[in-house]
Amino acid sequence: MIYSKEVQEMCQVAKGPNHGPAPIPEEGKWVKAKEIADISGMTHGIGWCAPQQGACKLSLNVKNGIIEEALVETIGCSGMTHSAAMASEILVGKTILEALNTDLVCDAINTAMRELFLQIVYGRTQSAFSEGGLAIGAGLEDLGKGLVSQTGTLFSTKAKGARYLQLTEGYITKQYLDADNETCGYEFVHMGKFMDAIKKGVPADEALKKVTGTYGRTTAEQGAVKFIDPRHE
Repeated sequence: MIYSKEVQEMCQVAKGPNHGPAPIPEEGKWVKAKEIADISGMTHGIGWCAPQQGACKLSLNVKNGIIEEALVETIGCSGMTHSAAMASEILVGKTILEALNTDLVCDAINTAMRELFLQIVYGRTQSAFSEGGLAIGAGLEDLGKGLVSQTGTLFSTKAKGARYLQLTEGYITKQYLDADNETCGYEFVHMGKFMDAIKKGVPADEALKKVTGTYGRTTAEQGAVKFIDPRHE
């Protein structure tokens, strides 16, 4: 280590109090974190790329400084899905410091990693007060039984109004309108459950009926006058 001439010529002053770092909440414990291995927690964060063309939701489950589980969800950019595939292989097994300084292929994923790092090292994780933290695999619970990301895709114009394309329930097939021509309900297909049924050998027509549902007012008795195909009408 090199000291400047000014520092070399200074007299020694003894250091007094040394209180150490403030404790942060981690998985139901208060921890004075001094090393990367002192950090644990499960949390989520959002990242975006420079042109803000797409976004990434990243979920990490960290145990003793190591990323044991990663859930990478993206929206808005087709190329980002492939970046997410690579990032999912890159992230697990690394320390959170390694992951912070690793190219995760896409700026949106890198930004999400930065935001998560801040949450994790400051003790602001979702599992901060959960004794023992969350089990590896907890990230999948966010997706539900169909293991499909919760996405919403809505499009509207002043001239023609709103079109419901994708909601939490699934792929929208019909958009119901009332007497005032306002949206009053919709029909949806849960794609995750649909694919599960197909894999089990259920005929497509039968599977489609089983996973098709409605929300809101969708019958004449409820005030629905007509429906439109939101993608083509």
